[in-house]
Amino acid sequence: MKILLDFLPILLFFGTFKYAEAHKEWAAKFASEHFGFLVSGGVVGVGEAPVLLATLVVMLATLAQILILLARGKKIDMMLWISLALVVVLGGATVWFHSETFIKWKPSVLYWAMGLSFWISQTFFRKNLLQAMLGAQLELPSHVWQRLNFAWIAFFALMGLLNLYVAYSFDTATWVNFKLFGGMGLMLLFTLAQGVYLTRHMKPEEAQVKSED
Repeated sequence: MKILLDFLPILLFFGTFKYAEAHKEWAAKFASEHFGFLVSGGVVGVGEAPVLLATLVVMLATLAQILILLARGKKIDMMLWISLALVVVLGGATVWFHSETFIKWKPSVLYWAMGLSFWISQTFFRKNLLQAMLGAQLELPSHVWQRLNFAWIAFFALMGLLNLYVAYSFDTATWVNFKLFGGMGLMLLFTLAQGVYLTRHMKPEEAQVKSED
């Protein structure tokens, strides 16, 4: 349930964009009639309608995600609040200015915010966020936790750059595909690689439990 909720906004963004891209005339008319008051000039063009509608959907989905968690009495992670702030500000700018550039920056800013939080906590507060999150499940030497922490910092930094490279080097449809499949795929591969690295430093009984899970 939690995994589905975490990925719901990006899945809805992808689905809305693909549907609107296949029905551009309808998408432009629908967006102009129902959301024209949110757009500078009040009219949405055929070329910009798919990303505009997808942006509006992801804004609503992210807000709904937080409301659902609050209704269930769950704690809201700081990154989710940051994600909401970014999607409202950058998504709102995308809608008002008819420019997909703003929403394309959102993943990069979020990646860099996550990497920066890992770096600041380690450098200035001597707190390893990764160890704080996983330390109860894994017993590892301090130098291993530090390596893992900086590996995630580097990964987030590179992902932010890669997102901008795709955004500025390819068309919007390609960027949307990368946002879902490329981003999630690279995250999965990186996580699996870290899992392989961890098995070298885990105690035999911990590795056995991890493999069984």
